[in-house]
Amino acid sequence: MKIISLCPSNTELCTYLGIENQLIAIDDYSDWPESIQHLPRVGPDLSIDIDHVESLKPDLILASLSVPGMEKNIEALKKRNLPHIVFNPQSLEDIADDLLTLGEAIGLKAEAGKQAVTFKDTILSYQDIADKIETKPSLYWEWWPNPLFSPGGINWLSEISRLAGGYNLFEDVNMASIQVTAAEVIEKDPDHICLAWVGVPLRKVNPGLVKKRKGWSDMKAVRTHNIHIMEEPLFCRPSPRLLDGLSKLAKTLHPQAYNHLE
Repeated sequence: MKIISLCPSNTELCTYLGIENQLIAIDDYSDWPESIQHLPRVGPDLSIDIDHVESLKPDLILASLSVPGMEKNIEALKKRNLPHIVFNPQSLEDIADDLLTLGEAIGLKAEAGKQAVTFKDTILSYQDIADKIETKPSLYWEWWPNPLFSPGGINWLSEISRLAGGYNLFEDVNMASIQVTAAEVIEKDPDHICLAWVGVPLRKVNPGLVKKRKGWSDMKAVRTHNIHIMEEPLFCRPSPRLLDGLSKLAKTLHPQAYNHLE
């Protein structure tokens, strides 16, 4: 099949299924894997060039509502009657379901089933360890530095935090993404600060900005030097690569407990 992916998480979904060789074009932000970086680009995920997409005559187009603003691209696909699937993952279970949906759409239902089982088994191996950890540190996840945005309870990062033996500071807020205030973070006084600024290259994520915020130097995470720069592609995209992020976080929080896991 000739497949076009309109966002990085869908491109990574294809790679996890081993069908990246069926991709004929990708969005501007799909930066992994290296083997497909030569493919034609159809624009940034929020402003896809639908004319270009249509001209490539794809058999299937992969869109995702996990990307804010993708709705207008989806409407354009519908108007032109272009074959497409729309994913909307908010949890790790959703990602496993997306693997199955994609596998069925491309005639690889059995293989997708195997990959989904592997994905879930990996999660269970982390869950088994997390259940035995008695002291679970609090994590403040920062998606954007100004204004401050953080994931809420309806987000995979809350799951990732628990599987890594910690918990998201704002997991009790029943939203996927929330704007928070500096005062709220200070009051909750996290054990760890995890910076995963969306769309910002790793080299430009500056923990010094956190230390300069009024009142933040007194927070536990700052005093104990527990400010972590986390790779945005491994934490902010709803794809199976979240397991790589989970591994990094778990080994950061509890190295002795998780170091034996790959």
